[in-house]
Amino acid sequence: MDIKQIQDLIRFVSKSGVNEVAIEQKDFKITIKTAGEPTVVHATIPAPVTAAPAALAPAAPVAAAPAADDTSNYITIKSPMIGTFYRSASPDKPLFVNVGDEITSGTVVCIIEAMKLFNEIEAEVSGRIVKILVDNASPVEYDQPLFLVEPI
Repeated sequence: MDIKQIQDLIRFVSKSGVNEVAIEQKDFKITIKTAGEPTVVHATIPAPVTAAPAALAPAAPVAAAPAADDTSNYITIKSPMIGTFYRSASPDKPLFVNVGDEITSGTVVCIIEAMKLFNEIEAEVSGRIVKILVDNASPVEYDQPLFLVEPI
């Protein structure tokens, strides 16, 4: 594991809310601890460690659709993978979609970074974006709701 991977792992751990992560391989062991109440995640990884940051993420509390609003007529766009959610291609580029934007099937709505690969996520539905459920640069889980879309 090189220094860049360790730095990425530290950033990921600090964003995810996990307080302690320990990774152990045959000839390598690392433990990362942050301040706060103890939460421990241990992993023994036989494969290359490049997959570790995504594999170690616990099921984080997810911002669900508002209970007060009637969301039964909305379609949910969900994350197809574990990774980091980005609303634009880079910080200096415009956002892919905003609340109120009309989208069609095939419209790129976000990017999810997984293991240093940036995956464009395309809408599979047409409609109008009603709510964005995830903050930019936040970790997301598989099948986590990302957007609420009102069908047109």
